[in-house]
Amino acid sequence: MLEATAIILAGGKNTRMGCHKAFLEIGRQKIIERTVAQLSGLFAQVLVAGGEPSAYALPGVEAVGDIIPGLGPLSGIHAGLTAAHNQYSLVLACDMPFVEAGLAGYLVREAPGFDVVAPQINQRLQPLFAVYSRDCLAPVTRCLESRISRVTAFYHQVRVKYVAREKIALVADVEKVFYNVNTPADLAMARRLVDVSRKG
Repeated sequence: MLEATAIILAGGKNTRMGCHKAFLEIGRQKIIERTVAQLSGLFAQVLVAGGEPSAYALPGVEAVGDIIPGLGPLSGIHAGLTAAHNQYSLVLACDMPFVEAGLAGYLVREAPGFDVVAPQINQRLQPLFAVYSRDCLAPVTRCLESRISRVTAFYHQVRVKYVAREKIALVADVEKVFYNVNTPADLAMARRLVDVSRKG
């Protein structure tokens, strides 16, 4: 087991979906249940951060609300890092149904010596499937206090390691692992992908 924390960001307005994305079912499991099942045996601590904590009552999972609310995922990262027991935390969005424990573990093991470990796929960063150290807490707090909500706004103040697609592909399915469910069409596609994998 990794001496690290997994922080699942469960806030957000879910305006395009019209409901809490974390509770949508894919493959007869809620997305958040799929994520917790992948990570709970690997991480010493699993947190759900953001939103209304009482809505995310899951066995073995601590739920924490935003301390500085209203600034999107960065508010959740701040709340999660504040509650984390470990130096390093994997932060991931709650709308990613194909999380892979292998990639989660790989990113954490790459973290010593850095404050952020972020996948970079074809020049596109994945800051919501990335590792953050507790040393990020101060610059994140400063961003929030200045009403800056962009997740990567503090990266220039910390030590960042970018992980290229080629490295990610060795431990995960790059085409699926970062897939987000934002719309009903995304949800339908995710369900089709699960059905295909079962038949295969």
